[in-house]
Amino acid sequence: MSRKRVIIITGLSGSGKSTAARALEDEGFFVVDNLPLALLPQFLTLAEQGVRFTSDVAVVIDIRNRDFLAGLESTLQGVRETGYQLEIFFFDAADEILLRRYSETRRRHPLTQHEGVSEGIRRERRLLGGLRNLATLIVDSTRLTPHQLRSKVVQIARGEEGLLPLVVQLQSFGFRYGIPPESDLVIDVRFLPNPHFVPELQAQTGLDPAVSEYVISQPASHEFLQHLRGLLHFLLPHYHKEGKSYLTISIGCTGGRHRSVAIVEALRPSLAGEGSALKTIHRDIEKR
Repeated sequence: MSRKRVIIITGLSGSGKSTAARALEDEGFFVVDNLPLALLPQFLTLAEQGVRFTSDVAVVIDIRNRDFLAGLESTLQGVRETGYQLEIFFFDAADEILLRRYSETRRRHPLTQHEGVSEGIRRERRLLGGLRNLATLIVDSTRLTPHQLRSKVVQIARGEEGLLPLVVQLQSFGFRYGIPPESDLVIDVRFLPNPHFVPELQAQTGLDPAVSEYVISQPASHEFLQHLRGLLHFLLPHYHKEGKSYLTISIGCTGGRHRSVAIVEALRPSLAGEGSALKTIHRDIEKR
């Protein structure tokens, strides 16, 4: 008998596991929610011998069963040795996003007793660290709407290139107005000569050819861009492989009008050729 695909859906509470389970169910998977891990081998055996369903299987296993980590690796190895195509989809999100989701739904975190939700999230993240390392795929839902998360899961389940394209947001900003809170990488270019102190350039921006030429013609700019392009060429595929779907690179100078804008524009062509979807924003270019 041909062995079936078994996907274990797990990860942080509030990270989108229920959305993923519903998406897979709509794709024809036989989905079971909140199954104790110890019962997984027995469930698969009974399913084959009794129900004899023809669909692949998705099982949600998470911290709601407090002892589900006991015997984790041996149980998973036993399932693989039986011949199933076992995959582990680990869902994650930033702590502040999980907090917001719990605040909006007013649900109780499964690990929260007398402490608050924040402590429950920290405890869960510590407990699931080992399982995260075993995951076949890590899905970060931090910046995904439920619809986007559903689409991502469906595409992965169908095997359509495995992952959605990495969306890269490349933005300039001024440190004077604060670091963009959504930043994944922050690059400080305040070490470059500042066109603000050149009278004929002060009123212009990094989008103007004269300012761009002033910034990019600096020897330090040439060397800096060379190193930065190499770093991003290395990082982007690894972020994508790790399951990240959205990456924000913020490049800052003092006011966000000259140096950071020019560097973003100089960097844009090389990032556009990295196979990612690229968006460019100049957050503070109109501020004075």
